[in-house]
Amino acid sequence: MWVVKIGGSLSHDPALREWLMRLWEVGGGRVVIVPGGGDFADAVRRYQREWRFDDLAAHNMCLLAMAQYAILMQGIVPDLVLASNEDRIRRALRDGRVAVWVPTDLMRTTPDSMTNWDTTSDSLAAWLSTTLNAERLLLVKSCDVEAHAPLDMLAASGVVDRRFPAYVRDANYLVEVFSKGDASRMRDRLLAFQA
Repeated sequence: MWVVKIGGSLSHDPALREWLMRLWEVGGGRVVIVPGGGDFADAVRRYQREWRFDDLAAHNMCLLAMAQYAILMQGIVPDLVLASNEDRIRRALRDGRVAVWVPTDLMRTTPDSMTNWDTTSDSLAAWLSTTLNAERLLLVKSCDVEAHAPLDMLAASGVVDRRFPAYVRDANYLVEVFSKGDASRMRDRLLAFQA
């Protein structure tokens, strides 16, 4: 199973449709898409600055932001299956479908290590990859990403969140970061690793 996190920065980019279509074409039964937060999460940041509520509320709102992006993705490719937990994700994969994670089950009532702005959808994708015992985690970014760039460097430059390198340091899955123009390369790789 591959987890593919598509950054919210692609939410207005034609590359989003290409990524979703290619994943749908070749990823049935093997791919779980994790949506970023995009404009929806940016709105949470603005509201938090204005109203000065705590990071727990912001975390829960950002999970809903990711859910909105997931619904947008399914609106673009209706055959994608929205799935809010491990059971639903595994059911979608067993049915030969591509799942899009709706992370509302991670809403919290008390703060924890995830309820802060250092932990974004990148780290949540790593958490899901560990939970699902994924083979690979691919992050898709709107910016150009140098092949094999160290994750600590990508975190320092803001390409991935600050906590992401620690989340994946001891991971049992391969981590790759792709640029938005790499959809064909990802498709070829997914085809090459078909069971």
